[in-house]
Parts: sequence; structure tokens; C-alpha cells
Amino acid sequence: MDSSMDKSFTDAESPPTYVSQRAKKPREDTQDSLTIQLNDFKKEIKEMMSLFSSKQEKELQHVSNTLKIIQQSNLNIENSIAYLTSQNEEFKKKINLLESQAREDKKYITILENKIEDLQVGCRKSNIQIKNVPKMKNETKEELIEMVMCLSQTLECKIDRSDIKDIYRVRGRKPQEQNSPIVVETSSALLKSEILKKGKAFNIKHKSKICSKHLGFKKQTDVPVFLSEHLTVKGSRLHFLARDLAKTRSYKFCWTAYGKVYVRKDESSPIITIRTEEQVQKLQLEK
Repeated sequence: MDSSMDKSFTDAESPPTYVSQRAKKPREDTQDSLTIQLNDFKKEIKEMMSLFSSKQEKELQHVSNTLKIIQQSNLNIENSIAYLTSQNEEFKKKINLLESQAREDKKYITILENKIEDLQVGCRKSNIQIKNVPKMKNETKEELIEMVMCLSQTLECKIDRSDIKDIYRVRGRKPQEQNSPIVVETSSALLKSEILKKGKAFNIKHKSKICSKHLGFKKQTDVPVFLSEHLTVKGSRLHFLARDLAKTRSYKFCWTAYGKVYVRKDESSPIITIRTEEQVQKLQLEK
């Protein structure tokens, strides 16, 4: 029987072995390992925080330095602006002073120009201009005097040679200009006015206005000739503008006398002395 049992155990699996185990206490080295790991973690966190803090300090230092530079730059800019503002105020004062001086100078220049104009008008008060007279070849003053004497006979205005103090032809602006004006300086302003008066009366009385044949020309006899006062450059300009004013604004009268220019709307209107171009412009704008 025993042999059969042994045989059955032999043929089959070995019988289980029952072993009892004791409960083990936690090992102290595990707790130490956790403590070490915790300490390492704390240390690592501290190092990270320290590194982060160090970086932050560097960044803050950099930002602080940058802010100081910006503040200094702003201070410099403020100082520059303050300096430029003070300079600007000085320039404004100087400009105002210069403008004021320029206005005073302009007034003084106008006064001087008017004085010069009056002097020129005074020097020309006895002069007449004969315009559009054909120019002769190798023209002499004697020939010019003969023209004036012939004209005086036509106008029935007695003139002696001694009444002609000087005579000359104005040089033309262009070399090819032939019919430049002839200036006749008479002995008195009264004689000048008489010649102009006779010339105006002749043109009203005769259909054939004053022309070159009345000055003794044998050729080019029908060239129209015009008598006028010897105006200054300013006077000539004002006379031109006044004539244009008379046409555009229907002024009935426009004339010159003793170097001055006058206009008049009609017989019942006041006489206006034209003194400046600005005055003509204002008259052009009047309703």
C-alpha cells in the first residue's frame, strides 16, 4: 500500500510544500532613500529658484540700467527742447523786430521814391514827347529842331529856336526800333502846355490827325504822330493803367497834367488823381 502511494506521488506532481512566511518590517534604507530623494528634490527646487532669482536680478539690473539710460536720454531731450524753445523765442523776437524794421524801411523807401518822382516830374514839367516819328539816317539835333519848328507852324503855335533848350531821340529798347520818342525840352511849362493844347485842338478840328508830313517829311508822310507830356517811368505806367481803367469801367475822362495822371467818371463826378497801382486795382473792383 505504501509503495502504491509512493508510486502515485511519483507518477503525479510532487505534493505541495507548505511554508509559512513572517511579516517583514519596512526597511530603514527605504525611508532613508525617500528622505534623500526629497532632500534632492528640495535642493533641486532651491537651485532652480536660485537660478531663476539670479536671472531675474540680472534682467532687473539690465532693465534698471536701460531705464537709467532712457531717463538720461529724456533729460537730454528735455534740455534740448528747452534750449530750442528759448532759441525759438529769441528768433521770434528778432523776426518781429526785423519785420517791424522792414515796414519802417518800406515806408521810408516809399517816401524817398515819392520825392524822387516829384523831382523827376519837376525836371520834366516843361518837356513834351513826340511819339512815332520816323527816324532818319544819321539824324542830327538840327534836323530834330527843324521838325519841331515845322510842327509849330502847322499847329499855329509860335515857337522860336531859343525856346528849345534841348532835344533828343530816346534810345529804343530794341536795336531795330526806329520810331522811338523824341523829347523836346522847352523854355517853360506854359509853352509846353500851349503846344499840347494846340495839338489837341488840331486833331479835333482836322480829320487828318497830326502825322509825319506835318513835321516836314517828304517820305512816309502818313505815319501818325502823337504829342504828350514827358512822363516818368512810373507816370507812364500809371497812365497806361488809367487808360485801361477808363475803358473797362466806363470812365469818360483820362488825362495827364504836369506829370500827374487823372481820371473822371463823368462831368458831375469828382476828379481822381492816380497815385499808385494799388489805387487803380481798387477802382477796378468798385461796383
